[in-house]
Amino acid sequence: MASIPTFSSYSLLLKPNNTLFPHSNNNHQSCTLSFSSLYGTKLTFQRPISSTRSFSITNCRATSATVSFSLPTAPNSQSGEPKKTPNPNWSARAIKSYAMAELEARKLKYPNIGTEALLMGILIEGTSKAAKFLRANGITYLKVREQTLEILGKSDYYFSSPIRPSLTEPAQKAVDWAIDDKLKSGEEGETNVAHLLLGIWSQEESAGRKVLSALGFNDEKAKEIAKTSANGDIDWNFIKKQT
Repeated sequence: MASIPTFSSYSLLLKPNNTLFPHSNNNHQSCTLSFSSLYGTKLTFQRPISSTRSFSITNCRATSATVSFSLPTAPNSQSGEPKKTPNPNWSARAIKSYAMAELEARKLKYPNIGTEALLMGILIEGTSKAAKFLRANGITYLKVREQTLEILGKSDYYFSSPIRPSLTEPAQKAVDWAIDDKLKSGEEGETNVAHLLLGIWSQEESAGRKVLSALGFNDEKAKEIAKTSANGDIDWNFIKKQT
């Protein structure tokens, strides 16, 4: 995990300076600046007892965010610890897709990240070959979101999702399927978005698969995705054409 630092408070210190405070006197506890009549005639600053001026601004909190650099794996049934796989590396686009899925689940006020959220995350990230393939076949983020609401319905308006929602059982199985499929192939490289999409499709009773089926995705299209999964998330042929 990598966390952006968060600052709860900070202080700005100014030394006594007769240039900045022309009417100040070190023997007094206030100093006065003269202004034009537009702003009034005087502005008085109280001087703290110490030899420095301390203007403290508290409770100024910078935006904080936590980014996961890996997708969660299912725990072992005996120890409860996450499974350790020989190659759990995910591509950058797969990680970003998961992060977008987490945000989407929270936007929809769902308690967990389901396969439907993973699917929306893939489309929101949008730059992988799998995402481009889906869009080329008419499967867009808005259509997936609309279909998700038809299947699962809207969450309670007053419900608040957890800050870090966990995966549903089908979504966890989809993630583990993606890792296993990559390992079975025996090929080098990362587990990418295509593996994740095929993992979603492998869960027959999941909401993600139902959404895909409703929008025209089928086994034939899944086979097309599988053919390109070994080549990673980037369409190198497109880049070669551009150069």
